[in-house]
Amino acid sequence: MRLLKLLLLIPLTIVAVLFLVINRGPVTLTFDPFSVEHSVFTLTVPLFVIMVACFALGVLAGGVGAWLKQGKWRKAARDTQYEAARWRRRARQFEDGQIQKTGQTASDASLALPGPDKRSAA
Repeated sequence: MRLLKLLLLIPLTIVAVLFLVINRGPVTLTFDPFSVEHSVFTLTVPLFVIMVACFALGVLAGGVGAWLKQGKWRKAARDTQYEAARWRRRARQFEDGQIQKTGQTASDASLALPGPDKRSAA
């Protein structure tokens, strides 16, 4: 998998760098669609600067989108971590003798599991 990734990324990187080096000519970038000739929001920069800026904005937007989409998984991990810590604390209390063999203390009576039903076999 690493070899395949290298075989794809190295040529793509070489092509991208060559493309950026070739496109060094100045380009006028205008942010005012109504007054093109006398625009206050006009910028003259090399084309590769605009291309790199667009690429960086795309990476940033993709990263933010992925981070927002994974929010439910981060919440599930936090909840699971909280529950595991609660069970570890409960096990430590049991080992220290703070919890009786019945599984209940005065403060933790609501956390104990209910006992089995008492049904007759007949």
